[in-house]
Amino acid sequence: MHETCKNGYAVPQRPLDSYDVRILDALQRDGSIGNNDLSKIVHLSASQCSRRRAALEKSGIIARYRASLNAEALGLKLHAIVRLNMQNHDNASDEALSKWLGAQPEIQSAFSISGDADYILTERVEDLETFSLFIHERLLRQPQITQVRSEFVLKVLKDSEALQIKATV
Repeated sequence: MHETCKNGYAVPQRPLDSYDVRILDALQRDGSIGNNDLSKIVHLSASQCSRRRAALEKSGIIARYRASLNAEALGLKLHAIVRLNMQNHDNASDEALSKWLGAQPEIQSAFSISGDADYILTERVEDLETFSLFIHERLLRQPQITQVRSEFVLKVLKDSEALQIKATV
């Protein structure tokens, strides 16, 4: 979706002006905002906001809308970061692990990374016992995994999916 980097920012294939940036910033804060309220923030008419929003959705810049849930309020009090090392680095092993991870509801995110681990996962579960069962009864039974290292989040300093956006025109 992005062509090249300019001053450290990806340049989208669809140019963004200052109105688009304000719309995207507002939607990152509250994806459920209606076009009437959005128009007050952006200083455009509701119909112009609607057209621009639809164009941003169609271009793929707005990928989806969703609710942000409070994990602790749902009883998911343990937040773990898990580092994995693989035995083999062939396509079949990578695809099998990717498919397996995608089917695990506890896993919030999974990344192939550089450094001393091959993958890093974030996981939310009820408690240490649930986490231990996941590691010992499910994760370590995956044949391609040779090492698992875990850390637990003690304090959240920042947790945001908001992207910094600059106008490109």
